[in-house]
This record gives sequence, structure tokens and C-alpha cells, in this order.
Amino acid sequence: MNSTIPMDQFYDTFIKNFISVVLGLVINYINGTFVLVFFKNTIFYSDPRYILYTHLVINDIIMLSISVGLQVTIYVVGTFSLSVCCVVLFVAVIVTKNSPLNLACMAIERYIAICKPLHHPQICTVHRTYMLIWFMWTLSAVPAFSDIFITLSTRPASFFSTAILCHRVFIYNTWQYAVNDTVLNVVYLLFVWTTLIVTYFKVLSAANAASTDRVSARKARNTILLHGGQLLLCMMSYITPLISTALIDLFPWSRSTILFILFLLSNILPRLLSPLIYGLRDKQFAERVKVYFCCKQIKTQIIPVN
Repeated sequence: MNSTIPMDQFYDTFIKNFISVVLGLVINYINGTFVLVFFKNTIFYSDPRYILYTHLVINDIIMLSISVGLQVTIYVVGTFSLSVCCVVLFVAVIVTKNSPLNLACMAIERYIAICKPLHHPQICTVHRTYMLIWFMWTLSAVPAFSDIFITLSTRPASFFSTAILCHRVFIYNTWQYAVNDTVLNVVYLLFVWTTLIVTYFKVLSAANAASTDRVSARKARNTILLHGGQLLLCMMSYITPLISTALIDLFPWSRSTILFILFLLSNILPRLLSPLIYGLRDKQFAERVKVYFCCKQIKTQIIPVN
């Protein structure tokens, strides 16, 4: 009877990791296809909307790869070098903060395109779009650098030579970090939500104006609404600890299953939303994705003649 318990745990762990890896590969393949379509079609190079969208998808690929990779590594290897863990978490924090900022920038671009169409080509240039992306990465790096600075100032030197489970709760668990993390999250999310709400109502008022293309305005308004829905899913990572604590208190015998389901809902499945929300809703992108898959299918069916 005792020998079956570790075996049951092994199968449970294997199935959960298998599901995570398969979902991660499938979603990254879908996202990667959209990135490939972007780089293979020069028509997208000159449109800031597609540049920001592709940046969001690339960010999702990095975030998903880190999430699944860390989960599998923790189960397989267990503890490993703290310095390596800090580097991985540093990148993870940056890409996590990037997504909400990218959503806000995409909403602003849609607002300018609908409400100030004559000024859109001058304001939203390709050069400024890439500069904006660099600014997003710089701004997102602020919380990551602050985490490292707080850790260096509050931990003894021996702490950095230890092996540890690579999770934020085992490294960034001081009160200084809690205060810093709360303040930065509130500032970031307040900025993003304010941007989405203001741009939504601006586009909504433009949709009611007789001089505005109502079809484009309606699409932009719906896109900004979808930005809000995606942002809610991005915020899942902030409330997941509270949800997991409450559910584990109610169902302590299902702790592993609860944590795994919340991991899927907060870290894996939201990464699939970017291609579904933007890529398939956009005619130009959708048509080229269909052409890509059709051409690939035809190539696989061609039998070489000897």
C-alpha cells in the first residue's frame, strides 16, 4: 500500500506536467505562426498596430516559455542556484509588466486612429512605435531591478550561494518587497485601467459622431473592451494567491489540483487570447494565416517523383 502512494504521486505529477508542456507547445506554435506571418509580410512592417500586436505575442511566448519551463524544472530538478533563479525571475517580472503596458499602448493607438485620423500618420510612426516598445521594456524593468535591490540590501551574502526552489515567495518574501510590490502594481494597473476607460469612452463618443466611420469606431470600441477582458486575466496572477488560499482551506485534500488549475488559468490559457482576439479578428492577418497553413498543407502532400 505504501509503494502505491509514491507511484500515484508520480503519475499525478507526470500528467500535470504533460498537460502544461503540451498546452505550452500548442499555444506557442499558434503564437509563433502569427509572428512568422508578420515577418514574412512586409505590409505589416509600416503599421504601428501590427507592430504592437506582434510585440504582445512575442511577449506572451516568452512568458509562457518561462512559466512552463519553471514548472517542469521545479518538479524534475527541485532546487537550483539562486543566481540563476534571480535571472529567470528578472525576465519573468519584465514580461509580466509588459503585457498590461502593451495593451494600454494599443488602446491609445486605436484612439488616435479613430478620433484623430488626420494626425495618426504623423503621431503613430514606425520609429516612434519601436521607441515606445523600448520605453515599455525600460519601464517594466523598474520593478525587476527594485526586487533585486531590495534582496541585495536585506539578505546576507550567504543567501546568494544557496540552492532554492525557484519561486518568488522563497526569495522576495520581506516586508520591504511586499510594500514595494503593492505600490508598483497599483501604479501600473491604475495607469492601464485609466487609459483603457478613457480611450473607450472617447471612441464611444466618436462612434456617435456623424463624421466618423462608425464601422471602424465600433471595431475599435470592441477591441478596447477585449483589452479590458484580457487585462482582467492578466490580473489573475495578482489575486491567484488569495484564491488558492481560500480554496485550499475549503478543499485541503485537493491542494495540488487547485494549484494546477489556477496555474493553467492565470499563466497558460491567457497567452492564447492574443491571436484569438486580434489575429483572427483582423482580416489581413487572418487571410495570411490561412494562406500560410494552406501552403504548408499542400507542401506536405507533395510526393517527390524519382
